[in-house]
Amino acid sequence: MFISVFDIFKIGIGPSSSHTVGPMVAVARYLDRLRDQVLPEENTARISVTLHGSLAFTGKGHATDRAICLGMLGAKPDTLDPDAVPAMIEGLQDRKKINPDGLPTLQFDPETDVVFDYGPPLPLHANGMTFQVTDHRGRLLDEHVYYSIGGGFVVTEAELRNTRNDETVSSDLPAFPYPFASAKQMLEMGEAGAISIAHMKLKNECCFMAETEVTAGLDKIWSAMDSCINRGIAEAGILPGGLKVKRRAADIYQKLIREGRTNRPFEHTVVDWLGVYAMAVNEENAAGGRVVTAPTNGAAGVIPAVMRYYLDHCPDADQDGVRTFLLTAAAIGGIIKANASISGAEVGCQGEVGSASAMAAAGLCAALGGTNQQIENAAEIALEHHLGMTCDPIGGLVQVPCIERNALGAVKAVTAASLALRGDGSHFVPLDGCIETMRQTGMDMMEQYKETSKGGLAVNIVEC
Repeated sequence: MFISVFDIFKIGIGPSSSHTVGPMVAVARYLDRLRDQVLPEENTARISVTLHGSLAFTGKGHATDRAICLGMLGAKPDTLDPDAVPAMIEGLQDRKKINPDGLPTLQFDPETDVVFDYGPPLPLHANGMTFQVTDHRGRLLDEHVYYSIGGGFVVTEAELRNTRNDETVSSDLPAFPYPFASAKQMLEMGEAGAISIAHMKLKNECCFMAETEVTAGLDKIWSAMDSCINRGIAEAGILPGGLKVKRRAADIYQKLIREGRTNRPFEHTVVDWLGVYAMAVNEENAAGGRVVTAPTNGAAGVIPAVMRYYLDHCPDADQDGVRTFLLTAAAIGGIIKANASISGAEVGCQGEVGSASAMAAAGLCAALGGTNQQIENAAEIALEHHLGMTCDPIGGLVQVPCIERNALGAVKAVTAASLALRGDGSHFVPLDGCIETMRQTGMDMMEQYKETSKGGLAVNIVEC
């Protein structure tokens, strides 16, 4: 199954790709479905959404109810202005109805028509949503289930079953020049064609659009990532949600600037730069700002931090290197998603920050001139040392431990890339074996450690 670089990297809003971006996408899909239905013209039909599993348990902290409301108002994650959100929500709370294009007016009360089901999750995935439309007598007119499977990807039951059976989503997909589905195949194709991972990914992308469009899209992604870092290192204050977590990136950034001007910095200060870039992004994400899903919002700081490190701290870094970085990272992310998961609700944070770190390590290694074998080695090192990482956000908020965890994921990515570049690409554990281990570990992981806030730090640290 082909996963585009523009599917792996999507511009959206915080705080969660699976719990915020995904539900907004699901609402849009359901409204499209209703446009093919026969609904009563009078102002009596009601629409409601029931959130299951992790979407229920951490939905409040992840702003899932707000995302549903925004979706009902026609908002799209990639174009929504975060500053406009409060007024939009307030207006909907007053009106208690929506007027979607091409549909009759539908009753929708945010207080009662977004239902949190704290029972067992739906069978196919931890992030299920049941949409219903009823008439004025309460009779069911339509019902449909969607699953938010991580990274802003949303599927129906049939689509999810097809994906898990390794079937292609569409039979009319083009014949890709490099249709690798595993790291092993990727390396074999690269060797046979004497071509880099980034160029293989580029050639596949060009089956859908011109190379100039791909390049422009990659530059837009990096611009959005870089803007997010810049906003994060300029903002101060307390993050929303009740934990009273203080933004730290701006203060640390200013200290680093002052130290660089007045003193000879410690060699390890570069680690502080990596950390502040990552924290800046994830503080913006926690505040509901504009971020790039990479491959999820909870892990959105890792890749931008390593890319900014590349541009600011690596000799001869340039925009071509940024494009190589993104294409390579997307190739690795697609393999992980296809063969395991990037969803914290499915496999824990190893699937989010672990995947992001592997992608960042591969991207940096490629940008610094690494061979395909070194790139695969870098990704494996980074992922291997995130295996078993749980998802246990305190208060259901994407703040603690998520913000600092991105900083550490970025540091591991740079370390992994450096180790791989010091070798010749040969190593003991193949990336495919590490990905399969991550999948199995996630399946064995107890539910309370998979984005439910029912275990780990979420229950051992008293909220204050």
